Amino acid sequence: MKNKILLEIIIVLCVVYTGVRSFKKETSFFYHDNDTYVKVKDTEDNTIDTYPIEEYVLGVVVGEMPASFEEEALKAQAIAARTFAYYMISISDKDYDLTNDTTSQVHITQEQMKDNWQEDYEYYYNKLKNVVKETQDMIMTYNGEIVAAFYYSMSNGYTEDAQEVFGIQKDYLTTVVSKEDTQNDNYETTSIFSREEFCTSLGISCETIDINNIKLTSSHRVSSLNINNQFFSGTEVRSLLNLKSTDFTIDVQDDGVYITTKGFGHGVGMSQYGAQLMAKEGYTYKDILKHYYQNIEINDINAIAKT
Repeated sequence: MKNKILLEIIIVLCVVYTGVRSFKKETSFFYHDNDTYVKVKDTEDNTIDTYPIEEYVLGVVVGEMPASFEEEALKAQAIAARTFAYYMISISDKDYDLTNDTTSQVHITQEQMKDNWQEDYEYYYNKLKNVVKETQDMIMTYNGEIVAAFYYSMSNGYTEDAQEVFGIQKDYLTTVVSKEDTQNDNYETTSIFSREEFCTSLGISCETIDINNIKLTSSHRVSSLNINNQFFSGTEVRSLLNLKSTDFTIDVQDDGVYITTKGFGHGVGMSQYGAQLMAKEGYTYKDILKHYYQNIEINDINAIAKT
């Protein structure tokens, strides 16, 4: 996506991901004659476009990560985007595989690239095209299965277990440290709500605001809490109040409700700003991916398809 600190749309948390099918068993479902095509639904006009996989991956890298990022971070993004695309193709039961927005992966067309980059188009296009080419056909697998390669903008210093957000248990999507994120200037932000706005958004009465029984996940995000004797999950509060993350604290004052968040996004999988700072520290794309997706392998889709 574009610079996600400024432009990211809050991730839709209600997307339900079904179980991952065996990659080896389902290869024929999404791999044909050494070429793969992705069906992408445009959520603005509901049209469905078909793209060759590598062209699609380029559009996602442009849409999901700033082009100014380090090449190793961009390579990690390319492999995560390609992996996620194959994963979604393999489980899709619709007439399309992915959408072009944050419900799955933001995809930018070449015309949009020209509009966005203007006089810098040639430079950035060639930079990202080379990044995709250098990682061509690379995907992540875990125990022979395609990885559900979730990613997001910035962690709170830790990644989140997939069970806490998407209700799926994946050994490669558990909590790991992502200390690099805490160095970001936009790591912590505070939003101010009027008391009426806060209560209306949550659908509660506003005579008083009583918050208690706060439970945290292992990554220090809010798992659940009670507000005016009503139970909320952390993801519900984030969605209803349009918060940047589920690592939030609520401070109720006479003049309003102050909510401070850490990080940006659902927290599962790879942190994009964490990847960027790891790349700046000299880590390779393989280091980055193997940190955020535990015990995965990076393979060539062509070699796997022939096994």
